[in-house]
Amino acid sequence: MTDAYSPTPEQEAIVAHEGPAFVTACPGAGKTRTMVERARQLMTDDDDRRGVAFLSFTNAAVDELESRLRSFNILPTPLFPSFIGTFDRFLWQFFVAPFGMEGCEVAPRLIPDKREWQIQPHPKMQPLPLRAFDRQTGKVNRQVAAELGYPADRDVSRHEAHALKVLTAALTKGHVDFDDVRQCVRVRLGDKAFASRLGTALAARFREVVVDEAQDCNPEDLEIVQWLRDSGLTVKVICDPNQSIYQFRGGVTDELNKFGARFDARDRLPMSGNFRSTPAICSAIVALRPPASRASPDQALGRHKGDLTPVYILAYGGTAVPDAVGKRFNEITKSLEILSADAPVLASRLVTAAKAIGHPSLEETEHMTLVLARAVTDFYFSFGLGNRRETLVGLHRAVLLIQDKIGSLGEYHEYVATNALDDGRWRPEIIEIAAALRFADGMDAGGWLTIARDLLGPGFIGTGTIGQRLRSHAKLGAALASPPVDFHPARTIHSAKGMEFPAVCVVLTIKKAGDILAHLEGAGGAEAGEDARKIYVAASRAQQLLVMAIPKSKATRLSLLLTSFGSATVINQI
Repeated sequence: MTDAYSPTPEQEAIVAHEGPAFVTACPGAGKTRTMVERARQLMTDDDDRRGVAFLSFTNAAVDELESRLRSFNILPTPLFPSFIGTFDRFLWQFFVAPFGMEGCEVAPRLIPDKREWQIQPHPKMQPLPLRAFDRQTGKVNRQVAAELGYPADRDVSRHEAHALKVLTAALTKGHVDFDDVRQCVRVRLGDKAFASRLGTALAARFREVVVDEAQDCNPEDLEIVQWLRDSGLTVKVICDPNQSIYQFRGGVTDELNKFGARFDARDRLPMSGNFRSTPAICSAIVALRPPASRASPDQALGRHKGDLTPVYILAYGGTAVPDAVGKRFNEITKSLEILSADAPVLASRLVTAAKAIGHPSLEETEHMTLVLARAVTDFYFSFGLGNRRETLVGLHRAVLLIQDKIGSLGEYHEYVATNALDDGRWRPEIIEIAAALRFADGMDAGGWLTIARDLLGPGFIGTGTIGQRLRSHAKLGAALASPPVDFHPARTIHSAKGMEFPAVCVVLTIKKAGDILAHLEGAGGAEAGEDARKIYVAASRAQQLLVMAIPKSKATRLSLLLTSFGSATVINQI
């Protein structure tokens, strides 16, 4: 152990534990630091020079762990034979990249947005994204298609034929995504001889595999983790089942608990206590768990254990989230001397969080001018978010679409791969475009549109003119805005997973708040469970200040729920 690290008995047991383990850790329990100390112990053992693999399910969690490991000078340079990355990257690096992929005539290349490619047999036919089709047969998934607004009785035969053609062509060119990777892994693990050889090779390279945030596994992921165990690798699984918020990709809760039961009793280890948050936040976190998961209190043990700051509940009126939420949040954070950049507004959907900070909100549109305006606005509102690169990609995508270099936004990564732009050499030009298109004080929508046409016109390769491509629109003024000097980042809850902040504001919408409260009160149906877990994840990111924005009609119910578990609350009407 290091002098600066004073572990609890539970943490010490995990650091010292040899062999497999299934660890359940509550938010703020210090699991990242505990993993760091476990890594230190393993990597300083000269008797075994094998590496350690750290796997998680979000880039944010991977970046946080890697940053911690490097700050303690634990990671060697080069990293080999160890590995740090997402579960998907692990599958790609060890199951696919060395062997290629059946059907690919060239080395496969990852195209992250392949599942969003538009399948449109004819320009006048309704498009469907590739994720609505089976990767092997091209058959449409009627449930997914219905969710996308495709009529249940409409013929899909031409779509299916076109999808199969697109899939075959993409595979031939080596354009694959992680859906293809997982399909390939399933086939390879079904080949017992191959699976045995690969398992032996991985066991020779890694002395331990740590799967963090395992509540984000889907059933197929759990099968792969079990295969790692069966292949002789020591696997440690770390999870909080109450943070399972990836139902859209088949995330598991009950299956994870059953998986944990496969571990011996001595290998099932708890990690409790909260080193992150104040007593009021800890109590609120307990209240935000489902009724069956509240038996264990969440005790504040860290540097904020004596902080008496209450949980603020902002009761808003109207039918939509107002920017008054962000303004009041800003006042509270300033009173506690917390920087706005360190205090995000979190919501299930980015558009909801954006409304709370005054970000222009538009419905999805195919109007080229509005697509460009939104991309520019998103870029400038991303400063301090940590996702500036993502919004720069969004602007690049919009520019290519307007210049007719791609036919739809979903073709972006295929274009980048085909034109060997993976090295990012396009970024300086797009940053210059972003700078020129910043919507400054004194500028009107018409002036901005003139600048946009002048900038993008020289690169336009389609028929007609850039003026026909970038037409005026009545909502252009509403789409353009520059963020205030002092503003809070807006983030989705998924993007903040695995992170922590001095303050967070969690926004509940009119549509969801009632069902979430009913679920937490034990009266609602299980269908609201995923939404309730998102709120739990968001609230547990807060260190010193937790603010929750909720419709006025639900504010008292939320306050009663939190105070019933000992959390101090203050309701502000806004």
